[in-house]
Amino acid sequence: MPDRPPLLKLEERIEFTFSDRGLLERALVHRSWAHDHVPPVPDNERLEFLGDAVLGLVVAERLVEDFPDDEGRLTRARAELVRRESLAAVSRQLELGAWLLLGKGERSSGGQQKDSILADAFEALLGAVFRDGGLEAARALVHRCFGQSLGRDDVSGGLMSPRDPITTLQERLQQDGRGTPRYRLLGGGQGPAHAPIWTQEVRVGDEVLGSGTGTSKQDARRAAAQDALSRLAPGDEA
Repeated sequence: MPDRPPLLKLEERIEFTFSDRGLLERALVHRSWAHDHVPPVPDNERLEFLGDAVLGLVVAERLVEDFPDDEGRLTRARAELVRRESLAAVSRQLELGAWLLLGKGERSSGGQQKDSILADAFEALLGAVFRDGGLEAARALVHRCFGQSLGRDDVSGGLMSPRDPITTLQERLQQDGRGTPRYRLLGGGQGPAHAPIWTQEVRVGDEVLGSGTGTSKQDARRAAAQDALSRLAPGDEA
């Protein structure tokens, strides 16, 4: 077993003492370590599955309490908070990589600093805390680790702010495997020289997804993206 700090130090970092230390041990076993043993030992994937569900519940609960009036933005805020990079950042703050048990290949390739491994490890740790201490203990850990990100000022100023429709459309299309949208200016500015009106359309390949007008080319592009979003998912506004 590689050298690592005592588990007591990790308990101090997360401010939780396990009744069943075996749960904490299991949360730190990556599948690469488990598969290096014959017979294989249990890894942390089941605890990770549980922790993912607990994390989603606690974050959603907090957001609904603080921001009860905007379901669309709540969904985006929750997705941002629980994405891989956010969880990996929390793991780095806890220095969780120092306690992970990784197989020789993963350890030699720097697995203790990989976002995917660190994110999964935090979810497994949360799952272990939930199994040992219940929902209150898990909720306390999430609030400690995500406290600033869950704060009203941070969420309302960043995660809950309206998304730019150009960015949103590009993300939606790429997620659907449809490629990158292209914008085309339809003629020059119409109307008086001091206040021209511009028109743009947005396409994927030969398909026109939407069009829009504005007092600048960028405003027209945003309007075209918003029009495309409304056609892709009616009522889903940025």
